[in-house]
Amino acid sequence: MTGAALLALLREMVGHSHWEQLAFVLALAYLVLAIRRSQWCWAAAFVSSAIYAVLVAQAHLVMQVLLQIYYVAMACVGYWQWRRGRDAGGELEVRRWPLRAHLLAIAAVLVVSALNGAIASYFRLGEARYLDAFVTWGSVLTTWMVTRRLVENWLYWIVVDAAAAVLYFIQGLKPTSVLYLIYIGLVIHGYFAWQRTARQPRS
Repeated sequence: MTGAALLALLREMVGHSHWEQLAFVLALAYLVLAIRRSQWCWAAAFVSSAIYAVLVAQAHLVMQVLLQIYYVAMACVGYWQWRRGRDAGGELEVRRWPLRAHLLAIAAVLVVSALNGAIASYFRLGEARYLDAFVTWGSVLTTWMVTRRLVENWLYWIVVDAAAAVLYFIQGLKPTSVLYLIYIGLVIHGYFAWQRTARQPRS
């Protein structure tokens, strides 16, 4: 790849809008800080999500607008939960979920996404309706898992981020699509970083 081609790729990744550039950087900061179990990840998430709420509204992704608003609210919840969830040494305690909880959660996301997609299709709300619904409800569940400090959240994010990358690409938000592809590599690292200290689920 030539220097000019590499520069063009980097420009495409960070976008042409200053707001999208800022949201891109803050979203990456959120993930890096979350991997390090820093409660300040939620401050980055708050601002990034507020910006993305406007960007996805312009792309006519109805469910994604609601999702970004949910992210803003959960950033406040996550900050509070992470402040309370530290051990005597100040380290954030992380836990695991039992298999039964995973099966119920996955089934619920699939059913709700299918119903949501069908309703959106009937009323012709937004675009890419089923994919939009899956990304939304998968993200709702997984973000809640992050606030509860569940180590498996990283595995869920691999699936959700891959779906989000496709969704944003087909809607023309290519820099955001690239961001979600970068996320996949980071969340894999996050899973291994968290699992070393995770508590086993209660029987």
